[in-house]
Amino acid sequence: MATWNSHLPGPLKLRAEDQDDIVVFSALLQDAVVLVGDMAFLPEDRRFVMVGDRLRRGAFSSRKNERIRCGICFDHVIAVRSQGFRSRDLARLLVLLALMIDGRILQLDFAGGLGLRLEIETVLCHLEDIGEPRPTRSHPLHPIEGGSD
Repeated sequence: MATWNSHLPGPLKLRAEDQDDIVVFSALLQDAVVLVGDMAFLPEDRRFVMVGDRLRRGAFSSRKNERIRCGICFDHVIAVRSQGFRSRDLARLLVLLALMIDGRILQLDFAGGLGLRLEIETVLCHLEDIGEPRPTRSHPLHPIEGGSD
């Protein structure tokens, strides 16, 4: 189960095994930036992996905002389909907005209407921070649905 304590300054190392855990991962990974070249489907291992820079907002860090390298691994993956981009666009930068699960489909939604659909047998995902956090001035703002900026 994905449990964590925001008061701990150390790196995260989490495991997701159900839909509730994916909700936690989605919150932690919102606004992560990922290069297409840093994602790979390993069909022989039935695994999809990616490395990106996740945003740690001021409430969860000692600084106002910071980014930290993060590795994410999805196991029991049968197929992967990209939406709006090609896997050979290695230098394309994507901004992850949300992870969602519906039955055997794990959806990764990126800014600009882009996405990935992972067909999975069961939920098993690992997330691990790599290295030290570094300050960032960028912090995306998301309007509240039905409200204004």
